[in-house]
Amino acid sequence: MESLISLVNKIQRACTALGDHGEASALPTLWDSLPVIAVVGGQSSGKSSVLESIVGKDFLPRGSGIVTRRPLVLQLHKSDEGSREYAEFLHLPRKRFTDFAAVRKEIQDETDRETGRTKQISSVPIHLSIYSPNVVNLTLIDLPGLTKVAVEGQPDSIVQDIENMVRSYIEKPNCIILAISSANQDLATSDAIKISREVDPTGERTFGVLTKIDLMDKGTDAVDILEGKSYRLKFPWIGVVNRSQADINKNVDMIAARHREREYFADTPEYKHLAHRMGSEHLAKMLSKHLENVIKSRIPGIQSLINKTIAELETELNRLGKPIAADAGGKLYTIMEICRLFHQNYQEHLDGVRPGGDKVHNVFDNQLPAALKRLQFDKQLSMENIRKLVTEADGYQPHLIAPEQGYRRLIESTLITIRGPAEAAVDVIHSILKDLVHKAISETPELKQYPALRVEVGNAAVESLDRMREQSKKATLQLVDMECSYLTVDFFRKLPQDVDKGGNPTQSIFDRYTDSYLRRIGTTVLSYVNMVCASLGHSIPKSIVYCQVREAKRSLLDFFYTELGKLEQKRLSALLNEDPAIMERRSALAKRLELYRSAQADIDTVAWSK
Repeated sequence: MESLISLVNKIQRACTALGDHGEASALPTLWDSLPVIAVVGGQSSGKSSVLESIVGKDFLPRGSGIVTRRPLVLQLHKSDEGSREYAEFLHLPRKRFTDFAAVRKEIQDETDRETGRTKQISSVPIHLSIYSPNVVNLTLIDLPGLTKVAVEGQPDSIVQDIENMVRSYIEKPNCIILAISSANQDLATSDAIKISREVDPTGERTFGVLTKIDLMDKGTDAVDILEGKSYRLKFPWIGVVNRSQADINKNVDMIAARHREREYFADTPEYKHLAHRMGSEHLAKMLSKHLENVIKSRIPGIQSLINKTIAELETELNRLGKPIAADAGGKLYTIMEICRLFHQNYQEHLDGVRPGGDKVHNVFDNQLPAALKRLQFDKQLSMENIRKLVTEADGYQPHLIAPEQGYRRLIESTLITIRGPAEAAVDVIHSILKDLVHKAISETPELKQYPALRVEVGNAAVESLDRMREQSKKATLQLVDMECSYLTVDFFRKLPQDVDKGGNPTQSIFDRYTDSYLRRIGTTVLSYVNMVCASLGHSIPKSIVYCQVREAKRSLLDFFYTELGKLEQKRLSALLNEDPAIMERRSALAKRLELYRSAQADIDTVAWSK
């Protein structure tokens, strides 16, 4: 089974490739949840030599001043015995380095690409993987060496910049601190111990490494430090003896250097009793074992974060919508499906599933009746107008019993005023239906995905509603006109006649145009008009619903569908011309989701096998 550290290494590489790492982010990511070991030390503390001893290769840039100017994420992978050693950079994924002098040069060159040929630093890490049968599975992050003063060519802020960068790594609770201190300097002045104590005051996450033990003044030793008497940490101090500069210049082999290191601790009387837990080889094995134990303890938390993140990514991807189909048929299907979802949302507004449809009922139940009641018939039914219309209607032959033509003209001129409220009701319903189109569009996430299609669907829906309004207006006004063109005879047959009331049919025709007579005509007309208003108060809503609301529910986009079938692929593609930023985000989220699902499967396998 794949080792835990190798598994974490794989996940970390994938996180880095997708940019899912938290070096510059306050948000929790999968990278943040995975344990790492950060190597911290002052300049010239022997930090680079310790790393090279663990790896067993010369591969790090050397020199005076700040040599490490970017974090180096170093992942060690133990390969099968006898296999060839090689290195790979994340920024050069298909290139294998078997010459480790070339690895050193690439680290330097990649640093210069980011910072220029200056002494500036950058928080952007370099990722290097080394595969060798001579290493243990381990992940280390080599950070720039802490310094106390800026040298020529560096900004005054360099001291604080380096410290802030180091802190950004070692402050995280998942970070194991490898604090490198030089034995030939006072431990109280150690930059590594000072900053480690600030972020890890109990020493729970700190491993102390003492270098240059062999360079201490004669008569002095580091026993008190290595035994934890001078400065106690939770884990025992480990001493190492690195190659000297003369050894490096002579290209002394790492295997020989490790052999000499073992001999030094075994043969030096002061350190003989500690020899079993001293040296670079012991350091590498101890770190590997500890890292694996930490990973095991963090598995439940890692699983929880992975599951939560997968759910969030799936929700976000669903919100962004599916990627666009390549062929014309697929594009047409996508458009039709999005239109169907939009129309479904629209229908739900009208049917009361979503809010808004109740406004239609409010128009019929309150606004239209109120508008009909507000109609003023004073002008049409004034004494002067009644006398004028009745007299004009009689022409040369005055009416004999009842002024029928006068009635007709009075009623027609009065009923015609109902056209105003009827037309206004059509327009109000049209406005409501248009507002619901905009609401349904905003509530259809798939339309947000394609701005061009959103505009086309919106325009098509409004144009369709415009046509329905015209049809509805025509039908509704026809209802009013019908009432004007044909009167309800029964209403007048039930009215008492003059003779029945004892009138004298022989009196002068002109005597009939008295105020009381005309007032009675006006009252009769008003009664008839009120009856018609009540009837139209019921029939106008039916006409509007039939011509506008019902049609909007049934065929809002029918004309658009007909035109859609005539479009060529190029035009269909234009309708699905998605915002490039959304396409890029969907692609990134899909890759990230794939990573997390893969990590979920791998972590679950390890968890079940525990």
